[in-house]
Amino acid sequence: MSAPATEAFVAHRNLLFTVAYEMLGSAVDAEDVLQEVWVRWSGVAHDEVRDRRAYLVRITTRLALNHLRGGARRREDYVGAWLPEPLLTVPDVAEDVELADSVSTAMLLVLETLPPVERAVFVLREVFDLPYDEIAAAVDKSEAAVRQVAHRARSHVQARRPRSSVTVAERDAVIERFRLAAETGDLQVLMDVLAPDVVLMTDGGGKVKAALNPIRGRDKVLRFLTAVTPDALELVPVWLNGAPGVQFVVGSRRDGVGTMLVEDGVVTRLYLVRNPDKLSRVGEPVPLAR
Repeated sequence: MSAPATEAFVAHRNLLFTVAYEMLGSAVDAEDVLQEVWVRWSGVAHDEVRDRRAYLVRITTRLALNHLRGGARRREDYVGAWLPEPLLTVPDVAEDVELADSVSTAMLLVLETLPPVERAVFVLREVFDLPYDEIAAAVDKSEAAVRQVAHRARSHVQARRPRSSVTVAERDAVIERFRLAAETGDLQVLMDVLAPDVVLMTDGGGKVKAALNPIRGRDKVLRFLTAVTPDALELVPVWLNGAPGVQFVVGSRRDGVGTMLVEDGVVTRLYLVRNPDKLSRVGEPVPLAR
């Protein structure tokens, strides 16, 4: 492969990873897609490609769609609640509000409810602002059909997406209060910071102990957290998926990570990932790009 072609792939790699990750909710699968993109790109007549960025995004989208369709059975067979694979991100990601929102756990769970093509169209249009003709080429549909799909996906997401009414500073303060209260065992502060109808989802993947179904209600969530919290637990503040989160450390071992959704000044959703297969990308920051 020529040096310019290699440079084009490297230059757009973070963008391609972000596209694949938002479509799949899995960093492992996104990396698999990028390896396939590299193989396909290696066999292309690069001099004939007018827009290398668009071409690479198109390949990535098509391969991610294949993975998405092929992974449907794996999701059906998954033990317990399925949560997106968390990413350790740099604080700078949070400065791009749209990007940070698009990779948040809450948004990725909304995207999970979309059919594969709708998810691809929504991500490419709403997150990456690709023109309809490029999206049409990526999903192998007419431009008119893509516009209809985009409208349908947008309506679906708007009806289900969280409607937070807090500023970034207020959100960060609530998350820090939760972290300190959980680490010190201050139940009164935890009561104050959790919404009465808070929902807790834990993802153990059948590999470690976790609740198989969502736990609903502040009292039940507090009882669960109190019962499963080890004495030597340390909650380390980290940036996960573009927002403040916590990393659970027992002794010197990473035991899991947690992210939260804050609405109206309280935590309304708690997402805890303990499946060891999903913790490979929380050791070093993952660069994302639009």
